[in-house]
Amino acid sequence: MKTIRRLIYKDVLTSIALVALGFLALFFFFDLVDELQYLGKNNGLSSETVYQVRHALLYVSLLIPNHLYELLPISVLIGSIFVMARLAQSSEFTILRTSGLGPWRALKLLLWLGAFFVALSFVVGDYISPVSERAAQLLKARYQSKITVGQTGAWLKEKQAGSSFIVNVGELSPDNEMRGVRIYEFDRKGLIVSSTEAPAAKFASKTAWLLRDATRSVFEVPAGANGGSRVDAPLQQARVVRTVVASLNWPTDISTEMVSVALLRPDRMATIDLFNYIRHLEANGQTSQRYEIEFWRKVFYPLSCLVMMMLALPFAYLHFRSSGITAYVFAGVMIGISFFLLNNVFGYIGNLQNWQPWLAAATPGLIYMAISLGAFGWLVLRR
Repeated sequence: MKTIRRLIYKDVLTSIALVALGFLALFFFFDLVDELQYLGKNNGLSSETVYQVRHALLYVSLLIPNHLYELLPISVLIGSIFVMARLAQSSEFTILRTSGLGPWRALKLLLWLGAFFVALSFVVGDYISPVSERAAQLLKARYQSKITVGQTGAWLKEKQAGSSFIVNVGELSPDNEMRGVRIYEFDRKGLIVSSTEAPAAKFASKTAWLLRDATRSVFEVPAGANGGSRVDAPLQQARVVRTVVASLNWPTDISTEMVSVALLRPDRMATIDLFNYIRHLEANGQTSQRYEIEFWRKVFYPLSCLVMMMLALPFAYLHFRSSGITAYVFAGVMIGISFFLLNNVFGYIGNLQNWQPWLAAATPGLIYMAISLGAFGWLVLRR
């Protein structure tokens, strides 16, 4: 059995590595071509910060771990199908079957190999990819001078004792400095109390931000005649007190990771960072549907490697000798691409239709698991 395991594992690992390498080389080329438009540009701060070819090569190299994480299930499927079909074509798998390699034992062998790729996918997606993605964005920001999303940046919310705050961060600089910071304070009735604007801010500690050249506007409205309601106060008595300070320490629990999640793509963040950000959103009464779906996708996505292995096994039981295996490899490519597309589509549909996050994330894997079990039962057990 060790000889059989060594034979299958060696061929499958080599084939998957070659397929993954081919995909990564293709995406590396596409990313590099896309970066050519930025060559020779700088952020206007220094003549030394000119975006050169070596910077573009380093940037696209830092994107490789994320591409590997996304392409690993497809590579596992294509590589496994190629090996299984080739073993069937050369009758090697028939010899292995007569040597005692039954269907369940063959499935067990592939599932153990699939478990290795599950662990590899988890490590790459949860530890290596977030670090390299952040390094890539900071490298790019050094020459574009910012990390931002959309036209208005990131919006966050936090509740403190007796007040709630809406925070807007326009950009995140390469040295982890926030730019274009606006903080709006509301009382328990939802009426605005003050607003603070600062061109730049830093994370002074885990519980405070340090705002530089902050402009703070306090809206003072005396109590009206109707039970102290601010709404009923005479309009002419209201006033705005504006002060400018060189530095302002604002206590908050909004951490660096939370700002990064809001400014970067959530599917490229670590699972623990997404979980903490979801808890922050729920504690402040904000919707977390999108981030919950991404969280559960991060949980279930590595398990798709097991599903891909199960889909590949029935190809070893196909009986053909003269025909080539190109059509079967092409079928594997189409199945892998359809899984990738369906995984993304169900994320968007689940967010629009307000599905249970875990159901929206797990449905593509469950569909393809049902297909693989059906193919295994029809082509392997019934023949």
